[in-house]
Amino acid sequence: MSGKYGANQYKKTSIQTASRGQILILLYEAAIKNLKKAAQSIEQNDLSAKGQAIGKTHDIINELAVTLDFEAGGQIAQDLERLYHYMSGELIQANAQNSPEKLRNIQKLLETLLEGWRQAVAQTQNISSSTSSTAQSEKTGGN
Repeated sequence: MSGKYGANQYKKTSIQTASRGQILILLYEAAIKNLKKAAQSIEQNDLSAKGQAIGKTHDIINELAVTLDFEAGGQIAQDLERLYHYMSGELIQANAQNSPEKLRNIQKLLETLLEGWRQAVAQTQNISSSTSSTAQSEKTGGN
């Protein structure tokens, strides 16, 4: 087994076993990575790489938008949907105008959202692990 195959297999397994929150974080990280690559590609006048990176970012943002749960998320989901649509429009403009500044603005928005999701996922995991610790303690009589 080659190193690259092993790394790809590990990545695939990690994604398949990740929680919904962890997948969300991975999506945000991938979008940010692609925005950085797109901005760098514009600065290096590599328009093909720019287009690919912006396309990947656009796909991720679309995925984030279509998987919103409006029933559970309420107003937050509606606000996120508007923000994702705004970012999609800005991506199109950044692509047409070769604007690394627009890409960096989107990146800042995604980084802010990513930090919030990281905190939310960490809190959820802490609550989940403390609940299972309490349940385990109760099963064993607290010993």
